[in-house]
Amino acid sequence: MSWLASTLKAYPEIAIFLALCIGYWVGGKSFKGFSLGAVTATLLVSIAIGTLGVTISPNVKAVFFLMFLFAVGYSVGPQFVRGIARDGVPQVIFAAVSCLLSLAAVTGAAVMAHYSLGSAAGLFAGSQTISASMGLATDAINRLGLPPDETRELLESMPIAYAVTYIFGTVGSALILAQLGPKLLGIDLVAACKDYERELGAGEAAEAGTEWHDFEIRAYRVGADSPFIGRTVADLEAHTPEGHRAFIERIRRDGGIIEPAMDTKLAPGDIVAIGGKRDQLIERMGPMSLEVEDAELLDVQTEGVDIYVTNKAVDGRTLRELARWPGARGVFLKHIKRGPTETGIPLLPKTKLYRGDVITVVGRTQDINAAARQLGYIDRPTKVTDVASMSLAILIGALVGAAVLRLGSIPLTISTAGGTLIAGLLFGWIRAIRPTFGQIPEPTIWFMSSVGLNVFIAVVGISAGPGFIAGLQKLGISLLLWGIFATTVPLLVSMFLAKYVFRFHPAILLGACAGARATTAALGMICEVAQSQVPGLGYTVCYAVGNTLLTISGMVIIMILS
Repeated sequence: MSWLASTLKAYPEIAIFLALCIGYWVGGKSFKGFSLGAVTATLLVSIAIGTLGVTISPNVKAVFFLMFLFAVGYSVGPQFVRGIARDGVPQVIFAAVSCLLSLAAVTGAAVMAHYSLGSAAGLFAGSQTISASMGLATDAINRLGLPPDETRELLESMPIAYAVTYIFGTVGSALILAQLGPKLLGIDLVAACKDYERELGAGEAAEAGTEWHDFEIRAYRVGADSPFIGRTVADLEAHTPEGHRAFIERIRRDGGIIEPAMDTKLAPGDIVAIGGKRDQLIERMGPMSLEVEDAELLDVQTEGVDIYVTNKAVDGRTLRELARWPGARGVFLKHIKRGPTETGIPLLPKTKLYRGDVITVVGRTQDINAAARQLGYIDRPTKVTDVASMSLAILIGALVGAAVLRLGSIPLTISTAGGTLIAGLLFGWIRAIRPTFGQIPEPTIWFMSSVGLNVFIAVVGISAGPGFIAGLQKLGISLLLWGIFATTVPLLVSMFLAKYVFRFHPAILLGACAGARATTAALGMICEVAQSQVPGLGYTVCYAVGNTLLTISGMVIIMILS
């Protein structure tokens, strides 16, 4: 141990990787569905390492925290801007009110318990499960101009309070929303989700191609007495039975293969390659057509790709409406992902698409290309990051945040961290409407957000290590109880506001509460209880706004209490 301690003191960079290694490994383990998570595990490990007396430059955490904040803003930018600008306004207001409730609960708890600024910030971060707020709180404490010893004491108390309150903040939030919430509000969540699905068109004709499970292409011979003879491709495709979608992809005629136009008419003896869902093809074609094996005719290049929705004309339209667009021909929708958490959206005729959504479609390459031209662009996997644009955005945001305006003797600033977060929001929104700008692959975003935050947390924990045990002994069980209070009360009040004031549909109400508190774990449990993905419809806008405001609140709570 003495050799390890001396080595880590001499090479403190090793200590960071040691904390990340153990933190991610322990955080990835689960017991009966419960996991500490990488952030909490990394914090606890780094605190233990910090007791060895390792010292790390604060510049390290500053760099990685700016990376993290930019990634957060970049991820939620499209949903944040859309939520403010469109029909998500009630959800935006609700998320803001929920944030104020959280801020009020933690502030009240800190005042009544006579906690220091650092403990109050840690209580807020842990009870509201918003680790990122500690970064802005750290920046705000450093700007108070306190003596170095007092500043260090405040900063060391922050991770202690966070570590003690985070576990209930995560588990308690999920249990309150998913298990207690429906009982308190008198909601049958399963029935409510089914009702909402019916409102979105579940059980109606799936004109929008809203379900894709087994798309394939089969070949059928047109008999001499077939009712299809003389009818055009456009006519046949337009008059498929209600709830069916099928497309004539190729035709073998007189020994050759032709690519049909919409006005091509079928003739006796044609062998037609038809694409669609297997069960629908069997139901429609089986009784009246002879299926044949024609390997050459069926050799059609198909693929499944992600399309990033950017077209303003698509924004807010239902899948049923979009199914009638020419670009929808031959394309089958597999699923929709929305927001930074890639929330799955129900695939129903009245489900709406928004700019920033990522949809997965399958079909012929030429049909997918045609659909992409109307919807946005094909989001093919890439390893290249536009580092120049990304760095420029962080630079501008940090410079704006570094500016200080004085209102009399009071300095006003959003800090470099706040400026970087806002830059990420704007950058992500611009990216949603101009996808050729500022490309950052998903793995890079994950690295910046996950590793960036955990390096920051590791440095915070290592720095706080020496005072952790003493601080825990001083605050102890009372801190845990105040954490339970600060987690529970805002959630309970938010649920009743969502039902009786904002009047959200019961199916999305709890998802909106989870989003406003930025707790993805709770959303997963809510969807499991609901046996549906519908609660995710209330999550995305609230998450984008709540995650942003809760992060900024780390700075606000220091301003209030100081």
